[in-house]
Amino acid sequence: MTDTAAEPAAVATTPPDTMAWDSGLRRLMMIYLPLGCFVLILLFPFYWMTITSFKPNAELMNYKEHNPFWISSPTLAHIKHLLFDTAYPRWLWTTMLVAVGATTLSLIASTLAAYAIERLRFRGSPYVGLGIYMAYLVPPSILFIPLATVVVQFGLFDSPLALILVYPTFLVPFCTWLLIGYFKSIPYELEECALVDGATRLQILRRITLPLAVPGLISAGIFSFTLSWNEFIYALAFIQSGANKTVPVAILTELVTGDVYQWGALMAGSLLGSLPVAIFYSLFVDYYVSSLTGAVKE
Repeated sequence: MTDTAAEPAAVATTPPDTMAWDSGLRRLMMIYLPLGCFVLILLFPFYWMTITSFKPNAELMNYKEHNPFWISSPTLAHIKHLLFDTAYPRWLWTTMLVAVGATTLSLIASTLAAYAIERLRFRGSPYVGLGIYMAYLVPPSILFIPLATVVVQFGLFDSPLALILVYPTFLVPFCTWLLIGYFKSIPYELEECALVDGATRLQILRRITLPLAVPGLISAGIFSFTLSWNEFIYALAFIQSGANKTVPVAILTELVTGDVYQWGALMAGSLLGSLPVAIFYSLFVDYYVSSLTGAVKE
């Protein structure tokens, strides 16, 4: 009886081991391998920028004697040249000022527009929202010529203020469309109760809607800040002096002399220029993820 009882138990323990091995192999092939390839492809440019920033020129120009994927003798000469021999700190400060200013203006305008379109419910509001979003689809390569004329007429050419005022032309449409969808997830009954209690629309927006829409606002802010930081066409067309240029334009126009590319300084400038955006994302990534699920669940 003892042997008979032990035999089914032994048989019963064999299939889970096989299933566990199959499940682990399937998990490796379907999840970890594609994820590893994705991470490798995504992070390799940053790795390449990093090693190029710390490589001396002898290693950069001689791949036959030095490994192109590794650093033999790291140096800080490129970063030192970038920070002390160029106007890179000024470029970085100008880029930060433009990005923060344009993002602030865009969030204010898009919040008011999205709330009016979604909550006031006037005739034709859906078409107004669609028209605002269609404005985002117009390419900057078409708009920068008439915008340049306006900038010159207002005396803002070669001024960071020109970029702060121009960038909302492509930031506000998308942020408005994004916030319209987010405001839809906030129950309208909350505002109706506030209206019954005598609250005004501005009070409702400030005390009820905006606190619930913080993840959506942060999501729109991340989008606006990233586009403002990386924008190239308008910054190239409206800024002429080297001191007022933004990082994307300056590292291309100021660190390239004729056909000579300062690869170490170029990669160091790109790496340092990407750090503020990476830090900004890491600080608000939780709010960004929560914005994808809506504001309040009924």
